[in-house]
Amino acid sequence: MVIASGETVSYAILLYPSEGMQFLSTPLGGRREPLQAGFSKGLIKFLLWSSRQGPYYRTTASDEESVRKLSEQTNSGKQGVWVYEIGTTPYFSAVAPGEVTQLPTAVPQGRGGYDLEGAVLPVPARPETSVQQVVVYPRYEPDREAHQRALYPTPEEQQPQEPYDPVRHPVQIPVHTVQFQPHQPRFQPQNPEVVEVDDSVINVDVFSYNFETCATNRKRCSNFADCRDYPSGYCCHCRPGFYGNGQQCVADGKPQRMNGKVSGRVFVGSSAAPVELSGNDLHSYVVANDGRAYVAISTIPAKLGPSLLPLPSLGGAIGWAFALEQPGHENGFSIIGGEFTRQAEVTFLPGNEKLTIKQEFKGIDEHDHLVVNTELDGTVPEVPTGASVQIDPYSEIYQYSSNLITSSATRDYTVNLPDGTAQTRTFQWRQTIVFQSCPHSETGRPATPTQQLSVDQVFVMYDPGNQLIRYAMSNKIGSIHGGQPEENACFTGQFTCECSTGFTGDGRRCYDIDECRETPQVCGHRALCNNQPGTFRCECVDGYQFSSDGSTCVEVDQPTDHCQVGSHDCDVAERALCSYTGGSSYICSCLQGFVGDGRSCRDIDECQPGRCHQDAVCYNTQGSFTCQCRSGYHGDGFHCSSGPEKTQCQRHRDSVLSSTVFGPRGPRPLPGKYVPTCDALGAYEPTQCHGSIGQCWCVDRNGLEIPGTRTGPGSSRPMCIDQGVVPPPVGPTPRPDVHPLPPGTHLLFAQTGKIEHIPLDGYDMKKSEAKAVLHLPEKVVIGVAYDCVDKMVYWTDITGPSISRANLQGGDPSAIITTDLESPEGVAVDHLGRTLFWTDSMRDRIEVASLDGSQRRVLFSTDLVNPRAIIADPANGYLYWADWNRDSPKIEASHMDGTNRRVLVKDDLGLPNGLTYDSQSSLLCWADAGTHRVECIDPIRGERKTVLEGVEYPFGMTSYGKNLYYTDWRRDAVVVTDRIAGKETDQFQPQKRSRLYGITTAYAQCPTGQNYCTVNNGGCTHLCLATPTGRSCLCPDNAVGVSCVEREGRH
Repeated sequence: MVIASGETVSYAILLYPSEGMQFLSTPLGGRREPLQAGFSKGLIKFLLWSSRQGPYYRTTASDEESVRKLSEQTNSGKQGVWVYEIGTTPYFSAVAPGEVTQLPTAVPQGRGGYDLEGAVLPVPARPETSVQQVVVYPRYEPDREAHQRALYPTPEEQQPQEPYDPVRHPVQIPVHTVQFQPHQPRFQPQNPEVVEVDDSVINVDVFSYNFETCATNRKRCSNFADCRDYPSGYCCHCRPGFYGNGQQCVADGKPQRMNGKVSGRVFVGSSAAPVELSGNDLHSYVVANDGRAYVAISTIPAKLGPSLLPLPSLGGAIGWAFALEQPGHENGFSIIGGEFTRQAEVTFLPGNEKLTIKQEFKGIDEHDHLVVNTELDGTVPEVPTGASVQIDPYSEIYQYSSNLITSSATRDYTVNLPDGTAQTRTFQWRQTIVFQSCPHSETGRPATPTQQLSVDQVFVMYDPGNQLIRYAMSNKIGSIHGGQPEENACFTGQFTCECSTGFTGDGRRCYDIDECRETPQVCGHRALCNNQPGTFRCECVDGYQFSSDGSTCVEVDQPTDHCQVGSHDCDVAERALCSYTGGSSYICSCLQGFVGDGRSCRDIDECQPGRCHQDAVCYNTQGSFTCQCRSGYHGDGFHCSSGPEKTQCQRHRDSVLSSTVFGPRGPRPLPGKYVPTCDALGAYEPTQCHGSIGQCWCVDRNGLEIPGTRTGPGSSRPMCIDQGVVPPPVGPTPRPDVHPLPPGTHLLFAQTGKIEHIPLDGYDMKKSEAKAVLHLPEKVVIGVAYDCVDKMVYWTDITGPSISRANLQGGDPSAIITTDLESPEGVAVDHLGRTLFWTDSMRDRIEVASLDGSQRRVLFSTDLVNPRAIIADPANGYLYWADWNRDSPKIEASHMDGTNRRVLVKDDLGLPNGLTYDSQSSLLCWADAGTHRVECIDPIRGERKTVLEGVEYPFGMTSYGKNLYYTDWRRDAVVVTDRIAGKETDQFQPQKRSRLYGITTAYAQCPTGQNYCTVNNGGCTHLCLATPTGRSCLCPDNAVGVSCVEREGRH
């Protein structure tokens, strides 16, 4: 398929094989279903949190005949070529077919053809262009009652088309050259080349590259390959002693390694919950001389491990890639190299469980290892724990074409159960391998279109203790015809030994040839030679890179940010701004208050008549101006008066009274206007009332209403505190016993009315230097969290209730959330994604917001009773919390976007209060006031361990290195526990003996790590919440009328 776009419309051009369709239907549930073709909008948002399949447009009907006709008929005038107008994304509002359904007389008409209704307009000949037909389209009206529209309408559906619109579809469509650059093609020219579409010669080769030569593309070949020119382009071919596809070549006989990751979701048997795999390590080793392959996958839970034993084909691709070659046949790497995608579907019988295996092979990395990513999705039948699996030798037919390899098979395996019985089971296997071949040479294609892979000596094993699954198998590639493959002389004893290329010796003992030492100039000027077993590699020194010939090192032309290095010619920073625009370019612009071209800026004299009050003097300054009242007057310069200086409340009152109406008794305020009342000193009265509506409320010192204090008509006036009498909360330094946080790592813990800190010396508390860092009179602080980026402490207060923050380097506390709270307790900070999480034990929910309190969203509001402690693991995208529900206490986990919620611990819990996560050991630890224990668990493996027993009444908990620190209500102390030694090592009791609440660690430097929200908010418009494999863009709950885009993404 090719997409062609003009200024206002896009087209899809589809080419079907002239020799006919290879498949017309597929088996489904005991019957065969015809294949479908068409266009789909994909998943669309449905209701609030779900999605469903969007509208689609089918180009085939519900029978095999319509599929067969795709290669026999047309809507463009050329057999097998179909053209559609596909409209503009994302609206999916215009899909219309071409209307030239008649085939030219020179082309035989396909059997059983359909003729679609629609006029074919005459096309005037264009000068110097031979055009037989030009596709034109009727105006498309989307179906308002269905999600699809058939290309083959019934007689009742065939209505006359509305008139042709010459403005939207002009009759004469000129042929343009377009830029065509496929996504990472293997043999892509260095520069995008022109692709031409010629209406008069549309056939199998619709598009062709204007070819390039080896002269400018030698570096695209392997260091161990030769580049050859062909009439239509160039191809790479491995040199003798190496094999591969030319772009990637490996030495004959050299053992090969493969590394990668395994992810996905797999259901086992009838289990309702899947087993999650997230970045499990996969390692493979192949003895290339005999095709023996070994594969190991780590961290496979015991629930899943035995059930994967029947699938050695998880690593079978590397066995096929490096299979022992019989004469006249080639293994996979010899044909396609190491960059390809593989998708396999396994159907287990008779239960019809299905498992999809998707693998992306990314070629050979800098360590000469093949790299692969594997994703599993589906269901496997359960193999009981303790059972073993036996797989007999099998063979599989591979069918090759230019860019596609397919195979399918039915295989049996035997499950030996722990009770001594055995079961024979069966699965169907179908796989497709897609790769990019070089189209210019026939030598890069397999010698035969079909080959047989023979696999024997299959060994499978699961190690539950190490959660490791192992596969081993021998692989040979040869003829599909009967008979035994030719014996390998290396196994019959009739052989001689020769050292492989890059090695020297008598064949029985081989030594690596150090090409770098024997030929010091092999890599040329400004290049370093890196010797490797059997080969070598040339690498340019720092600051240089290979030129187009692939061997000469030339200096890297790196762009310079002149604004950053100061080499620009803009005016000084006080008058102009230098803005970097990419490459080595920048622009200069004058700052506000200056005028010029940015390279030379002069001050604007803003002191024009009328700028200041008539009783003020204007003083021009660089880039600005100031107004100052004359002697005997006071004010801000814009308003000056000779009387006593008025307070904020008096100015507020005067501004309201200045808007008056005149009645029989003189001027009066406008009806319905609120007029503030001021006390004798001009300050706002703490209680303000609006007589017109009969309501009263409390205000702060600035006259702003205090939320939750307003009373209605007929109610008694609220009891408001005089804001000028009660001292406000103070931050660092105003009082002798309150200081900014000194450098280093500290413990921060909450005590009624204040937050204190204890400096740490290594892991030990410097108890003599413990001090209050923040006084919060009449507040009950429960949870505390620390943002290591902005040096901010966040806390929850149940007396407000509210969530507040303060900068520990100096500054006043500020409440960031004061509404829709009842009892906020636990609080956690994602310092990478810049978000805040908290629990509310009265509202029974968990919420998230930005660090300033905006963009608030409820993550969980069900199945919670008394949620308290909450902790975030930003680097891995996980969220953990404890619910101390006395009837059913539990510790839960989820991704930070609220997905994949699961119960982590529910057995043998009492009152789980404190919760902490140690990123170095990957352990989640908690303190339980009911069981009187401190415990830890590996959230991934599920391994649980008791650290300490006999604790009294722990509340909050944090960790640093090997130590756990928790607050205890009975001891009124901060207690230190050595997690590794499993014993208490120290305690600290503040001078004021009262209950201690939350505790957290204030790191001197932020912990290492990043997530998908770290840079540019993950590309999200509002909330960016990380997951283990990506991020979700979510909208706040109050996003009505806000331009917010929700989407999920993987990276």
